[in-house]
Amino acid sequence: MKVKLNNVRLAFPALFEPKTVNGEDAPRFSATFIFPVDHPCLKDIDAAIAQVAKDKWGPKADSVLKSLRSGLKVCLHDGDEKVEYEDYSGNKFLSASNKVRPLVIDRNRSVLTTADGKPYAGCYVNATIDIWAMDNNFGKRINASLGGVQFCRDGDAFAGGGMTTENDFDDMSAGVDAELLI
Repeated sequence: MKVKLNNVRLAFPALFEPKTVNGEDAPRFSATFIFPVDHPCLKDIDAAIAQVAKDKWGPKADSVLKSLRSGLKVCLHDGDEKVEYEDYSGNKFLSASNKVRPLVIDRNRSVLTTADGKPYAGCYVNATIDIWAMDNNFGKRINASLGGVQFCRDGDAFAGGGMTTENDFDDMSAGVDAELLI
């Protein structure tokens, strides 16, 4: 079930190159989205989780979902589970991944590349995810597939990330310092 997340904080982005996370066999594109507990998207996420559980497990959906939540096997989490990370505490977060590269665009919907320096961990984005239920030989879970990410606005970069700008350097175009460039 497709859900759109608006104006959420981006963490651990692997949007341009797939990465292996938590011992997975194959690298995946992935991202985590952080938002306050009163964020409007939370209602849509909870509704999608309940619906895919009902579609998958029918009358057993409530009990299966309760078990999955207690076992941390749902894509939506309480930020207090990750107190070691900046800005998680007191918030909710959702992790999503995909084998296929997601669409990554700017505010004007132009396609972004790694060289653009955005989106980055700590900025705010809009994203589309697809919530789905898994029940196979790997177990039962409620997962989120990453569809696309749109850069929304700047935010404080996490973990020293962010882009260097020309203002981080001195102007050495004239004078004695210019000779040091050789």
